[in-house]
Amino acid sequence: MKLTLGFSPCPNDTFIFDALVNNKIDTEGIEFDVVLEDVQTLNRWAIEGKLDLSKISYGVLPLVLDEYIVLNSGGALGKGVGPLLITADSEFEAGNLQPGTLIAIPGVNTTAHMLFSLAYPHAKNKVFKVFNEIEDFVLANNLPNGEPVAGVIIHENRFTYHLKGLHKIVDLGDYWEKTTGLPIPLGGIVAKRTLDTALVKKVDDLIAKSVEYAYANNHKVLADYVKQHSQEMSEDVMRRHIDLYVNNYSIALGEGGKHAVLKLLDVYQQLNGNAINKENVFVD
Repeated sequence: MKLTLGFSPCPNDTFIFDALVNNKIDTEGIEFDVVLEDVQTLNRWAIEGKLDLSKISYGVLPLVLDEYIVLNSGGALGKGVGPLLITADSEFEAGNLQPGTLIAIPGVNTTAHMLFSLAYPHAKNKVFKVFNEIEDFVLANNLPNGEPVAGVIIHENRFTYHLKGLHKIVDLGDYWEKTTGLPIPLGGIVAKRTLDTALVKKVDDLIAKSVEYAYANNHKVLADYVKQHSQEMSEDVMRRHIDLYVNNYSIALGEGGKHAVLKLLDVYQQLNGNAINKENVFVD
């Protein structure tokens, strides 16, 4: 049995999936046709129903629930892991953001966009970019004596934005945590509902075993698969990235993780006015 599987080349995903896709654990007869793409592309493909299994932003989950079910393992949730709103203007404050302020956001159907919209529902002047283009866009469009441009950054950019002279306006994840008291549901793994239920559960278990292998062989995984796909990133940034986004929720969502995902679906309903069927969201 061969399944198509998509995830990003970011350190947290390559750390999680290394053992699964490189035959370091027994995959029990399941083979994977792997595609590494940025999450914005994976989100679009999920809407199109392109892959059997895929990493997605939880922000796109409301649009794909009819076709995909959420796995318990492989995701990114936690405390202090949310996106940051940044600008090049050191004097810009959170309360200064106006409806017309230009905001660069990493994808329309992303958790980052949803969290930003929750914190700033009045902000409407948005441009959508791939996550690694945000900082340069903000710097290039920050005109002297003009309206400051802001951007929402995720992933490893959380650790490096200040090196480019950028400044944090607000931590959007912190806003979510204070508002809901729940961990931040950034991204998860989904499987097509047309797949056999027993097969999906087996894959779910295998991903959890892959995470456990990565923890047990941390240095080797970093030196090989993670580094291979993060060649321009220092080892310190790779480690900080993994430490931030890979945790117990990556092995199993648990009740707290599931509650957080369902809460994000509630927020989507509030922001968009669309009803969502929240039954049978997760693999049993």
